[in-house]
Amino acid sequence: MIVLIDAGNTRIKAGWVDAATGEREASALALRHADIDLLPSWLGRLAGAPIAAIGVNVAGPAVARSLDAVFQRRHSFGVRWVGSQAHAAGVRNAYDVAAQLGADRWVSMIGLAQHADSDSAAILASFGTATTIDTLGPEAAGGQARPAGRLFHGGLIFPGPALMRSSLAAGTANLPEADGPAAAYPTHTHQAIASGIAAAQAGALLRQWREGLDEFGRPPLVFSTGGGWSAIEDEARRLLARAQADLGLPQQPIQWLSAPVLDGLARLALAPL
Repeated sequence: MIVLIDAGNTRIKAGWVDAATGEREASALALRHADIDLLPSWLGRLAGAPIAAIGVNVAGPAVARSLDAVFQRRHSFGVRWVGSQAHAAGVRNAYDVAAQLGADRWVSMIGLAQHADSDSAAILASFGTATTIDTLGPEAAGGQARPAGRLFHGGLIFPGPALMRSSLAAGTANLPEADGPAAAYPTHTHQAIASGIAAAQAGALLRQWREGLDEFGRPPLVFSTGGGWSAIEDEARRLLARAQADLGLPQQPIQWLSAPVLDGLARLALAPL
């Protein structure tokens, strides 16, 4: 059994993959950074003793050290931390400098590739502390040197829904942190803020969908993930469905992925080194 670790900006997710069968966890463990001490009890409840751990970390070196210490004390090995690469698991990275791409974004593209056909384009919109909207597309064969595979084309980074709310409240004298459903024509301040945030998040997603439609000649599949999704889900689904209808395209609803980074880590864990 190989443990999978996604150390994000706000939370740590943990899962596992059986090295022999490829079986995965039914649901991932989610912990706040302050609750790393709860990880050993979860490890103790696994059906088999871990033989290795693989992870990505965007939470800083202190979190990585704490996680390494847990595995060293309990299992006498550290976590194999994965960074962004030019190519891995059939996915090529189009970033100008591959190592500058966040490791979580890179590994989530490897995870996304497990959920979309190899000849389809796909978008992963991740709504966390930051929102990222990344596009994965098919790549034609490049001769013997490079077989056909998947290409990470690039994507957007901007503040997530909660960060938009808190920064607006912190940077102004009279505007509150506001939640609620979006409205076409908001009639009070809380509704105006909630609608503006939902429109900004969903509008960016729709922009990338239209870019993908132009790039690939057919609409990309859209997947969502992250704790901020519920705040903008209705608006995102509504705008995408309307765009598909306006263009005479078949309805392709947004699909939810609970742990694309863990999916990518599982793929890397089982790949030959």
